Amino acid sequence: MGPLSRQTPLTPTLWALVDCESFYCSCERIFRPDLKGKPIAVLSNNDGCLVAMSPETKALGFQMGEPFFKESKRLEKAGVTVFSSNYALYGDISRRVMSSLESVVPDIRPYSIDEAFIPLSPALALKAEELGWEFLRKALTWVGVPTRVGLGPTRTMAKLANHWAKKKGRVFQLRVGDPEYLAILAETPAVNVWGVGRRLSQKLKNQGVDTALELSRLSQATAKRLLTVKGLKTVLELNGIQAIDDDLEPAPFKSLVSSRSFGSKVKDIGSLMESLAGHAATLGARLRAEGLVTPALSVFIGTAHYIDEPFHTGATVELPSLTNYTPTLIKAVRGALERCFRSGFAYARAGVMVYDLKPDSCLTERDLWAPSTVSPEKPGLMAALDRINRQYGRGTIKFSSQGAKNAPWRTRFDRLSKASTTAWEALPVVRA
Repeated sequence: MGPLSRQTPLTPTLWALVDCESFYCSCERIFRPDLKGKPIAVLSNNDGCLVAMSPETKALGFQMGEPFFKESKRLEKAGVTVFSSNYALYGDISRRVMSSLESVVPDIRPYSIDEAFIPLSPALALKAEELGWEFLRKALTWVGVPTRVGLGPTRTMAKLANHWAKKKGRVFQLRVGDPEYLAILAETPAVNVWGVGRRLSQKLKNQGVDTALELSRLSQATAKRLLTVKGLKTVLELNGIQAIDDDLEPAPFKSLVSSRSFGSKVKDIGSLMESLAGHAATLGARLRAEGLVTPALSVFIGTAHYIDEPFHTGATVELPSLTNYTPTLIKAVRGALERCFRSGFAYARAGVMVYDLKPDSCLTERDLWAPSTVSPEKPGLMAALDRINRQYGRGTIKFSSQGAKNAPWRTRFDRLSKASTTAWEALPVVRA
């Protein structure tokens, strides 16, 4: 997906929110058309619990967050097809959906992996519903993902319209002052309004504010006192006044973390190092993609929380200079692990954090007092590695210190579907 245009006026007439329906499950169905209309569930890392379900699975009474080991037999009996999380597939499908939207309008604002806000200028707003149906058509025919579209004069109203699009039609618009809008506000619990959440909703409940309609009728002074400036903006938005245009602009990263639970417990430092080297490589690629460098990193390892005497430890290492060079990060990780590792424990999780991040333009301001023994970094080498891994799939080229692909400690994905859009070996095969 190319760089997003920013030519739309700062205060658009209308906002559209395009939301992919049951996104993870929809991604799995693209290459499993036999599962259309059938129940699907997707599991969290290590096949731990249910994190996504198709409407058919929800209708069977299963709940988000339920541990898979407790529900596995019931899921099997109910005929639910269960998948491990395939993040490579979901991320690539998300990019394709966003690209399909960009083919319709000049400016989109991705909000999450399965949602995008779209500002509509006065000219585009005149044909908003027509555009909404075009968003749906492009995402479905170009990518294979069903979506729904909410339209409103503010982002908060577009978000609410998107929620009600499930009942009112796949494209649905809310208008300030419309009797239907007032009825929807009266029927919507305040906790379900975008930006409120359970903590703020309890404050509102204590004041006798239970519905979105009652929330919208708060005075500005009361809203600010109860909900701070953020809550005040939500109240303004419910009344059709755009107040959060700039709130969703991405803030600069201050830190990045890569961590994961092991597929089986780890006792030796070698396996821990392989895992941590993988996290260092992930962070190196992420830093380069974001145009950032780091002066230091921290390593953390720990046993399971539920054992009688859990053990968690870590170490921080200052880097020779600001960097996003993966070999330097891996070397630092090794030194940190050697400092904090304690034998005799069955480790269940490990991770790496980089922090105090700076733009990579700082690389031109090298520390004149840095040790002369530091090897010169090779940005061209990292650029080539990143390009190959983007084109042919994550992990196509990796460092030997990351260990074997089938190492027993690696996170379990026993029900993983193929990376059909990001790996050559996983391309679907059609036979006549």
